[in-house]
Amino acid sequence: MGALERLYNITAFGELVTQPGAILMLAIGVFLLFLGIRKKYEPLLLVPIGFGVILANLPGAGMGIVPEESVRFDDGRYMNLIEVAGEYGIMNFLYYMLIKTGFLPPIIFLGVGALTDFGPMLRNLRLSLFGAAAQVGIFSVFFAAIAVGFTAQEAGALGIIGGGDGPTAIYISILLAPHMLGPIAIAAYSYMALVPVIIPPIAKSMCSSKELSINMKAMDKQYPSGQVIKNMTAVKIAFPIVLGIVVAFFVPTAVPLLGMLMFGNLVKEIGVATGRLSEAATGPIMNTATIFLGLAVGATMTSATFLDIRTLGIIFGGLVAFAISVAGGILAVKIYNLFAAKKINPLIGATGLSAVPMASRVANEIAVKYDSNNHLLQYCMASNISGVIGSAVAAGVLIAFLG
Repeated sequence: MGALERLYNITAFGELVTQPGAILMLAIGVFLLFLGIRKKYEPLLLVPIGFGVILANLPGAGMGIVPEESVRFDDGRYMNLIEVAGEYGIMNFLYYMLIKTGFLPPIIFLGVGALTDFGPMLRNLRLSLFGAAAQVGIFSVFFAAIAVGFTAQEAGALGIIGGGDGPTAIYISILLAPHMLGPIAIAAYSYMALVPVIIPPIAKSMCSSKELSINMKAMDKQYPSGQVIKNMTAVKIAFPIVLGIVVAFFVPTAVPLLGMLMFGNLVKEIGVATGRLSEAATGPIMNTATIFLGLAVGATMTSATFLDIRTLGIIFGGLVAFAISVAGGILAVKIYNLFAAKKINPLIGATGLSAVPMASRVANEIAVKYDSNNHLLQYCMASNISGVIGSAVAAGVLIAFLG
């Protein structure tokens, strides 16, 4: 009997009985894997996040991220990374080295910049304004969250989900509300993956068939632009440099994200001379960062931190922020059309989110259903890409006021 008792103590069944919430969290992890693998919803992030959730909630494995208080001494000093690894294991080592320091989100922005073509936005600068208008969801939910009892820092981290940008949401959560990192990351990437489900009903409820059928190419022929960019290559190279400097003066707290985004784009646009840098940024660097980011963020979602009524508030609030951002972009286009002869399809406003390029593809698919010749992809990308810049700037503003 003594041998059987020792054998039982070796297993994790005893801890599973005392921590029934772990079973639910394991189910959530499996569900995230299902969305990533079967449904192909943002698999590059939902798969590592989902597996991180499973690792964190395996009884007795000790893979969950511990609260910050656990790695801080009474005199305010923190454990060094070797002590963290020895005391709490590899996942905590990765979290406190790569996530808590805010290192990985800007690295991912570096890769995003190297994958981004600002050409559509530069050719249609007026459409970039709707990317800024779509950020209304961030600040609407920010004030609403404060009204229902969240602190200003928590409200800022919650509202940024409305920008539709996962790395930005993670970055601002690390700085303002690290205890909300897990739920916010899950909400941000889940809603980004559900863009095909979220945008269509909002667009169809706010717009008439006539508005959704506005053909942008026909508008361009009827009202041709008086300005043509003669040397697009030079403009593309100058743009990230100029924008990075300008934003740095007005919103310096946005530089860690926007600066890396602009640098990544610069090495892409220079061409062959920096081709190896661009390939590294979009290949091994970004892929490695994505793996560690997903696993470490998923590991923050232990049953003790996730199974809380405030978590449901975060998930619901994130959905509201996302929906308001879509509606805000559409409304901005409708207001613009009241005063402009050259009309704009409201679907372009719906793509002011940072969910690139999925939001643009979804808007294009809706437009084609109303007019098979109405391909909006290049126009939507102008608003969509500007949304990436807008969400980074909005994050910088929130950090400046609340950090």
